[in-house]
Amino acid sequence: MEAGRFEEAMEVFRPLARSGNADAEELIGVLYALGLGVERDPERAFDWYLRSSMKGHPGAQSGLGWYYETGLGLPAPDPVRAYLWYALSAIGGDEDALDSLEHITPRLSAEERARAEVLVDDYRVWMYPFR
Repeated sequence: MEAGRFEEAMEVFRPLARSGNADAEELIGVLYALGLGVERDPERAFDWYLRSSMKGHPGAQSGLGWYYETGLGLPAPDPVRAYLWYALSAIGGDEDALDSLEHITPRLSAEERARAEVLVDDYRVWMYPFR
């Protein structure tokens, strides 16, 4: 990818992603999100970020949070789910996710924040059991 050979990168990432490699899944999401070597496709990017996120990939979780925040490729924005994925990303060690949480938190009502925290607690116990 660093050499700008995105089609070749996709050829390398696909078999890795099929075997469950979260890094490859996240990178395929990036390719679709930015339209690098493939046609830009927010829905496919979201799907690849989701696969990687469910395996605990903090970068993909942050990307997923952004998709939920903006609603790109989705029927509508969902700030509660955006908060969920930004929080999980922060727990996973993505320092940029803290900035995203700081940005979205004031936009949530107290009820939405409470719902988001319940979801964070639900996911955290199996995704990051030792954090």
